[in-house]
Amino acid sequence: MKVVTFGVLGILVGASLSLHADFTYTETTQMTGGSMLGLMKMAGTFSKQARQVGEPTVSTVSIQGNRMAHINTDRTEIIDLDAETITNIDNSKRQYTVTTFAEMKQQMQAAAEKAKAQQQKTAKSTQEQPADTDIKFQVHVRSTGQSREVAGLNANESILNMNMDATDKSSGQTGSMAITNDMWLAAEIPGYDEVREFYRKFALKMGTVFTGAINPAMLAQYQGASQGMAEMAKEMSKLQGTPVLQVMRMGMTTDGKPLPAASEAPLPPADAQPATPTAGEVAQQSTSAAIASKLGAFGGLGGFGHKKKPDPPPTDSDSEATPAQPTSSVLMETNTQLTSFSRTVNASSFIVPPGFKEISQKASN
Repeated sequence: MKVVTFGVLGILVGASLSLHADFTYTETTQMTGGSMLGLMKMAGTFSKQARQVGEPTVSTVSIQGNRMAHINTDRTEIIDLDAETITNIDNSKRQYTVTTFAEMKQQMQAAAEKAKAQQQKTAKSTQEQPADTDIKFQVHVRSTGQSREVAGLNANESILNMNMDATDKSSGQTGSMAITNDMWLAAEIPGYDEVREFYRKFALKMGTVFTGAINPAMLAQYQGASQGMAEMAKEMSKLQGTPVLQVMRMGMTTDGKPLPAASEAPLPPADAQPATPTAGEVAQQSTSAAIASKLGAFGGLGGFGHKKKPDPPPTDSDSEATPAQPTSSVLMETNTQLTSFSRTVNASSFIVPPGFKEISQKASN
């Protein structure tokens, strides 16, 4: 889902007002860095889909009243707030599925329960007691005062930081799964308020919050997630303008600090990045591994709360030979840019093409 802010606006009624809701723009999204990009490129040797990772995806986004359509070459997604349905169209296979909001809520709940069960299974298989761990969310939006031109528009920078902090009470170690969204906001573009209003109403229907950085199902299994999402909505409401460019990062930090934003710490070129996380990022960063294991976000990295023998005190030779380990690692960085804003909408954008076959959700998986 896409980045939104929230405010209390009236429900549009009447034919003349429904015309006001027509709005279209182009959205270009690309994975631009992080260790996951290297992994996917390596997997591209065996998979056509993996080879396409890192290539830009260009979509047309249209809103008309209580309907929104995301259209690209391969797929179309239509969200209908009145019918409470999400229609996903596979253009190449000439088929589509329809999911109701109620079914989507059930899927989110099932995903949360599955993740929780997997965590319990992992703890049992290691025959170790779960860690006595506190998890809390930190969300903050700040304006940097920086400005630049984006697609011919003057834009000001604001940065959203969100951390899921886990602290082991027995050891005092703290690690974070972190998300940082570097946003460049242009002066309000007429019609973009319809995007915010649509997502506000969608969130009310679903009883949650949708943003460009986070899918609610991703956090639903964690204690305090609802409070964290509410804090994010509150912080996002401080933003003014249209987010014409966003660089979102997801990763881990070992010191409880936010993940550095793209403008603060640019990543090396994709070709220069390792295909897999370095030893300093994973094997030697026990706390970073801990947060991933505890939160179940990127399994297989290690165990938070596992009984660990204390490391021997470093010798002078060790301190000279071993460089300082990094305190953060970027798993994924994506770039999203909005262009071609228009108050014209093609009504066919919200209709399944003739001859396409409806299939069940199970058949599509």
